[in-house]
Amino acid sequence: MAGHSKWANIKHRKGRADAAKGKVFSRITKEIISAVKQGGTDPKSNPKLRLALQKAKAANLPNDNIQRNIKKATSSDQADYIEMSYELYGHGGVGIFVEVMTDNKNRIASEMRIATNKRGGSVAAPGSVAFNFDRKGVIQVSKENMDEDELFLLATDAGADDFDSSDEQFIIVTPPDKLYSVKELLEEKGVTCGESNLEMIPKNSVDCDEETQKANEALIEWLEDLDDVDAVFHNMNV
Repeated sequence: MAGHSKWANIKHRKGRADAAKGKVFSRITKEIISAVKQGGTDPKSNPKLRLALQKAKAANLPNDNIQRNIKKATSSDQADYIEMSYELYGHGGVGIFVEVMTDNKNRIASEMRIATNKRGGSVAAPGSVAFNFDRKGVIQVSKENMDEDELFLLATDAGADDFDSSDEQFIIVTPPDKLYSVKELLEEKGVTCGESNLEMIPKNSVDCDEETQKANEALIEWLEDLDDVDAVFHNMNV
């Protein structure tokens, strides 16, 4: 396992969008409902629900809200949320991959067209952007009170296949189907894991001049502000 110093380009992090607690709660609520619809109400046998509940706890989502949404998800009257993706060409040849969770496919399709009309870029054919990315599990661990060599060995033994770092976090990269198991094995060893998600990691980065970068950032921020958008990934070299 070797770090490739690419963490800064993995994901355009939500800034002002995540500053709105209501949007964070809404996104986690949809994840809980979708997880229950797909795998049942028992987090022990439903790893997707287990991860959603961990996110809810980290975001301080009230327990009453959690239980109410788990109950709501078991009702046949509650619509399931569809997980889907959109692929876009940004400015200067940048690829943008958008993960969506929606209960209305027509609405999000319209919103994608509006986004590109307002901020440029274009919606691409399925697969034309995705092939530039690898889907991986990504686990963040704070550098506080954590020895890098020790964590590297623990992550390797747990089944991780890459290790990197940012200014404040160690980044553990796993095969997508091992995200939950690696996280749980690390926690059993006393490691406190932070944000853990499936990410789209770019295979290659695209260099942009300042004007093109700002145009792409404006498009990405517009996309991130959409209620149905869960995450936005790009291959722009920031």
